[in-house]
Amino acid sequence: MNSGTFRYSPFDGGPDPLASPFAAAGALDEMSRQILEGRTPREALDALLRRGMPGRRGLDDLRRAIERRRREARSRGRMDGTLTEVRRLLDTAVGQERAALFPDPSDTARLRESELDSLPSDPARAVRALADYDWRSPQARETYEQISELLRREVLHAQFKGMKQALEQASPEDFARIREMIGALNSMLEADLRGEDTSAAFERFMAEFGDFFPEQPRSLADLVDALARRAAAAARLLAGLTPQQRAELADLLSTAREDLGLAAEMSRLDQALRAARPDLNWGGRARGRGSRMGEGLTGDTPLGLGDATSALEEMAELDELASTLSQDYAGASLQDVDPEAVARALGRSAVDDLRSLQQIERELESQGFITRRAGNLELTPRAVRRIGQAALARIFRQVSARGRGDHGQTDAGSAGDLLGTSRAWQFGDTQPIDVVRTLRNAVLRGGPTGPGRPVRLTVADFEVAETERRTTAAVCLLVDLSYSMALRGTWGIAKSTSLALHALVSTSFPQDKIHIIGFSDYARELRPVELAGLDSEMVQGTNLQHALLIAGRLLSRYPQAEPVVMVVTDGEPTAHLLRDGTPSFSWPPMPETLELTLAEVDKLTRRGVTINVFMLDDEPRLVQFVEEMARRNGGRILSPDPQALGSYVIRDYLRSRSRRRAAR
Repeated sequence: MNSGTFRYSPFDGGPDPLASPFAAAGALDEMSRQILEGRTPREALDALLRRGMPGRRGLDDLRRAIERRRREARSRGRMDGTLTEVRRLLDTAVGQERAALFPDPSDTARLRESELDSLPSDPARAVRALADYDWRSPQARETYEQISELLRREVLHAQFKGMKQALEQASPEDFARIREMIGALNSMLEADLRGEDTSAAFERFMAEFGDFFPEQPRSLADLVDALARRAAAAARLLAGLTPQQRAELADLLSTAREDLGLAAEMSRLDQALRAARPDLNWGGRARGRGSRMGEGLTGDTPLGLGDATSALEEMAELDELASTLSQDYAGASLQDVDPEAVARALGRSAVDDLRSLQQIERELESQGFITRRAGNLELTPRAVRRIGQAALARIFRQVSARGRGDHGQTDAGSAGDLLGTSRAWQFGDTQPIDVVRTLRNAVLRGGPTGPGRPVRLTVADFEVAETERRTTAAVCLLVDLSYSMALRGTWGIAKSTSLALHALVSTSFPQDKIHIIGFSDYARELRPVELAGLDSEMVQGTNLQHALLIAGRLLSRYPQAEPVVMVVTDGEPTAHLLRDGTPSFSWPPMPETLELTLAEVDKLTRRGVTINVFMLDDEPRLVQFVEEMARRNGGRILSPDPQALGSYVIRDYLRSRSRRRAAR
């Protein structure tokens, strides 16, 4: 194929070569339902993200799954498992010792029994009192030593998530290495707090002690975050116990830290982690998104300190994840959601769902459907055209379902009857192509044709058939934006109708002109893009006078067109402009408001402008005012069911075109 030469042929099926790589158009169609109900583009997109796309879960589904996981974690067991196990081992050891002393009739045996009888009820103090006891029973001594081993494991497991298995058969050398690790960690954290570069120190630390951290943090910040979250969960566990349980467990843990020789180092680590992440909930007042202070574990199975800490840590992560998925905080973005946290909570399929949701907004923007202006989400003209066509199609379906009304147009609507003459095509022409003359020009220019010698067209070959010029119309659609429209549930219908009429005029009747004017306390012309993103206005006032004034100015631009004004409202005028341009509101309306509004009606009537009113309420004041408008202007009053407003407006426009065509 030569450069600059193109060959066209019928589409023979298969994937649409013009289709978007991502179903952004489908996402826009899902949003359009919300927009046509009166919501803003941001609200419509948020609703789509909550609901999800076909085959992909939305944010609401993911949050429900997160809540199920949280209930499972919460019901995993009780938080006092370590205390329960210490009491059990203590009672077992004392029982075994009594069994060994009972057969012995000596005073020494009775003295030891007396010592056992006088043990404190507090398990921490009892364990400490038995530290120097000379056990008669080897089984009792072994059971008592299990308490110390249990507490050492729980202290370290509560602080370091990955140590539970490593501590099962820990030797003195293992505990010495743990002490070395915690000392190196504290030194690194303090250096970081002083502002020193710790990147090399972190690499050395992970090379030497990385086996203690199976999650393999990639930076010191990741390591601190993981340790701080776990330490905060352990602090919340203690806060969730009864005062007596809390005191007993804290005493036991303090004893275990002293036995390990880690009391000072663990205290340093706790202070450093609290300083690094003061935003976390450390068992005091709830802070940050997702905090649920006062909630603990509710299951029946006693959990050890480390396992209970893991459950609370998981609950905190699920709470934070649910909060980011809710997107109901200032500056919320789906980019806030951590995919790895989603994967840990719900599996990889949930990550795929999340990425699909994250992709929706990016693709809508990259494919030209939405844009951002001053931080706000706006629809582009391309998106508005598609939404307008959707609104128009819905209205035509309603018309068809009622068995009445006009049908969709199959031509461009821009040309009248053929005159039998033609002229060279010019850029912007909407007249039909004269195929015979176009091909004749190509043959005359290119010479004889035959098999293997196709006719090649250039721009200069094209001619268009000349037609009679049709009568054009200039239409102003005046839409009530006052808050009463939203309260009555008619704002979305009026918005949908406006977009549909604009789509019909701009695509099927491009020779006609249409302007949309919104009015509440003030009136203003609305671009289709602005209208699609508009919400009803929470202001007082129905300033029809200002809207009619603007309509008159716009219609004056088209002296050769037939002027038409359509008014959609649910209330009588309650505001007008003062001489200084500010609005004056009064309800019930002042006589001056009604007089000034009717004065604008009279001005338009003298210019031959027809005003048709679509009345969305039957309140007597409104009916009386609209009837006076019709008496003065000669326009029609229509009182449709709000759900049928679109079909009424479209049929009224098409009917007026039919009358103009018949009058030619």
